[in-house]
Amino acid sequence: MREKTIALAWTGASGAPYGLRLLQVLLAAGRPVQLMLSDAARAVLELEMDLTLPAEPDAIRETLTGYLDAEPAGLRVFGRQEWTAPVASGSAAPPTLIVCPCSTGSLAAIAHGTSDNLIERAADVALKERRRLILVVRETPLSEVHLENMLRLARMGATLLPASPGFYHRPESVDDLVDFVVARVLDHAGVEHDLALRWGLEGCP
Repeated sequence: MREKTIALAWTGASGAPYGLRLLQVLLAAGRPVQLMLSDAARAVLELEMDLTLPAEPDAIRETLTGYLDAEPAGLRVFGRQEWTAPVASGSAAPPTLIVCPCSTGSLAAIAHGTSDNLIERAADVALKERRRLILVVRETPLSEVHLENMLRLARMGATLLPASPGFYHRPESVDDLVDFVVARVLDHAGVEHDLALRWGLEGCP
C-alpha cells in the first residue's frame, strides 16, 4: 500500500483550489494520501475557498473528507511538527511527494534543506532518497532568487511544475483551468485520470 500512497503538502501560496482538487481526485482514485499543511495554507483556504479548517489533524481530516465527500480511511493528516510521521523517514516515506501549491518561501527552504517543519523534512527525505518530488510553484513574476532555487532543485531531480494552465482545451470555467494543472500533476505522479483532453488526441485541439 505504501507504493500507492501519495504525500501531499499545502503551503501558503495562492492556489488553494489546485491543492484541494488534487486531494479530491487522489482520494476518488483510491490513492491513500498523507497530508501536511502549513498555517498559511489554512489561511489561504479560508480566503480563496471559504473553507475554515480546525487546528487539530484529526479534526482537519474529518472536515476535509466531509467537504469532499470522501472516505476518511484514505486520508491521514499530520501536524507541522509531527516528526514521527512516516514522511519524515526514508524508511517509511511514500514514493511521491507533491507540494501543491508551493510558495517561494517553501521552495527556498526545500532548496537549502532547512527542514524546520514536517513539509520541509518530507521534501528533504524525498531528495535524499531519490524519490519523486513535484513542486507546483505559484508565483509571478519570478525573481532571480526564485529562479536560482528552482534550478537548484531541478538539478537535484525535483520536478518543477508551475501552476500555468493552458488554453488549447478551450476552458469554459475556472474549474477547467484548475483541472488542467491538476491533470499535469497527476501525469507526473503516475496517477491515471480523465480530467483533461490531451494534445493531438481525443479531438484536441
